[in-house]
Amino acid sequence: MAKKSEQGERVVLGLKGGGSLPLTLSAGDRDKLFSSLEIGGWIDLDDEDGPVRVDCSQVVYVRSESEEHRVGFGLG
Repeated sequence: MAKKSEQGERVVLGLKGGGSLPLTLSAGDRDKLFSSLEIGGWIDLDDEDGPVRVDCSQVVYVRSESEEHRVGFGLG
């Protein structure tokens, strides 16, 4: 599950050439992104800092930041 802020979920897009783009997206925009990655092309998303246009053909990975950060090896 992605880390939720007050305005959305944190995801990082890995881009061809080695760059990355951190975004905070609503659940609807996150779903729109995942659907668009399958078909390619440009997509408009609303990040918490403003609108972003992404060329899905340039995205090589999407990372969702974990809601839980665990320390140690304990089971519980």
